[in-house]
Amino acid sequence: MSDSIVIIPTYNEKENIENIVCTTLGLEKEFHILVIDDGSPDGTASIVKDLQTRYPGRIFLIEREGKQGLGTAYICGFRWALSQKYDYVFEMDADFSHNPKDLLHLYAACTVDGADVAIGSRYCNGVNVVNWPLGRVLMSYFASVYVRIVTGMQVHDTTAGFVAYRRAVLECIELDRIRFKGYAFQIEMKFTAYKYGFVLKEVPIIFINRVLGVSKMNSSIFGEALFGVLQLKWMSFFRRYQRK
Repeated sequence: MSDSIVIIPTYNEKENIENIVCTTLGLEKEFHILVIDDGSPDGTASIVKDLQTRYPGRIFLIEREGKQGLGTAYICGFRWALSQKYDYVFEMDADFSHNPKDLLHLYAACTVDGADVAIGSRYCNGVNVVNWPLGRVLMSYFASVYVRIVTGMQVHDTTAGFVAYRRAVLECIELDRIRFKGYAFQIEMKFTAYKYGFVLKEVPIIFINRVLGVSKMNSSIFGEALFGVLQLKWMSFFRRYQRK
């Protein structure tokens, strides 16, 4: 039984899912994988089911109807991971924008360096983004600067989606109260962990824009992040963050 589960949300990722799963399962540390598929019409879930026969006991699949949002997929995965008693829970994209080898660095940040939340950061050591248009890089970078100013978090990549959580963090956060679905979901999770006093540590990564498949990014996701952070900060004044 591995102590670590990697949650990979998918929607139409048939070009990437087999490679990302096999690469992750080929790492020197044993990881398990939970795919949350939102009814991909391209057959992504069928590929995962075939992989389950090749890697028994290491790949799990939850199929949901329709596109329900990234945040709800991760919340679903967090609940499942907690029920299965994993000690470390990871978020990772399916499209190789996150290098699976960096899972080892996030794991070490938690197990060796004492982090409660380890963040695969594009911006803690310069700007490490490959194949993004300049406008998108600037939008993402300055969005994180804006979030730092508003929230007070000393995190350079607040919208990062490559993250490791200790079990204790997810048990403490009231997952029912996480309300955002897009980039603001990533901010809300980090901000909530920060307010509870958990240790957040950034690990430098190189983010490479997807080569295969279609990006799910759109301007409304950035809008949610920009306006949602103001709501988060305001709501935090009326909430007590006390660990159980």
